[in-house]
Amino acid sequence: MSEEHTDNLKKARARLIEQQRAFVKVLVGPYERGKTEQARERFLDMQTAIEAMNRAIEDEERSQGSVHAP
Repeated sequence: MSEEHTDNLKKARARLIEQQRAFVKVLVGPYERGKTEQARERFLDMQTAIEAMNRAIEDEERSQGSVHAP
């Protein structure tokens, strides 16, 4: 079950990364008042979520290691 949970976390992280990349495309384009600021805020939100997902994955992998340890 824990391995399945870890896989799900990794899939969710991959989806967040794809969403974040969409905001990057807006940020590298020409400045548009409102749209650029919103993209920047959403990019930061995505980055925070990705970092939280990375911590959750690390925690799961650590807990799997302690469960399988002799």
